[in-house]
Amino acid sequence: MVQRVYLIGFMGSGKSTLGRWLANTMDGWTFIDLDHFIESKYHKTIPQIFEDKGEAVFRNMEAESLKTLSTFEKVIIGAGGGTPCFFDNMEVMNSTGLSIYLKLSPQVIYDRLQTSKTQRPLIMGKHSDELLNFITDKLKERESFYMQAKLIADANEWKVQDFVEAIEKFPPN
Repeated sequence: MVQRVYLIGFMGSGKSTLGRWLANTMDGWTFIDLDHFIESKYHKTIPQIFEDKGEAVFRNMEAESLKTLSTFEKVIIGAGGGTPCFFDNMEVMNSTGLSIYLKLSPQVIYDRLQTSKTQRPLIMGKHSDELLNFITDKLKERESFYMQAKLIADANEWKVQDFVEAIEKFPPN
C-alpha cells in the first residue's frame, strides 16, 4: 500500500477536514497540514510569513517542507492550495505517494470560504463578487496543476470510505 497521501485542491476544498477524518479511520496513519507544519517549523503564522517575507520566500519554505514530509510514512498531507503550482512540488508528490485532487466548483468554494473562520492571506479583504471572481480566476490558473493528481475526486460526492478504499487499492510507489 502507498505510504503517503497528498490532498490537493483550492483553499476551502476540505483538505484538512478530510485529512483528519482519514487519519482517524486508517490504522496508524497521521495527518499533517503543510501550512501548520511550516508555522511550527518557522514559529510564524502563514499570514505573518507573507507579510514579513513575501510570497516568494513562503513558497521556498513550502517546497522545502514538502520535501521533508515526502520522506514520512503512513502520513496524509494536506497541501496548501498553491503548493502544486510551484517548483517541482507536483512531481515530488506524484513520485512519493498518491496525490488526490479534491475538485469543487468555484461557487461551492466561495460558499465554504464565506463561512470559514481561517485567515487566508490571498483573499483578505475580498468580498462577494470580488471573491467569487478571484476564486474562478485562480482556479482556472491552478487547474492544470491540480489535474496532474493521480486521483481526481468530486469532493461533494465522495465519502471518507471512498477515499479509504481508493488509498488501499493504490499500488505503492
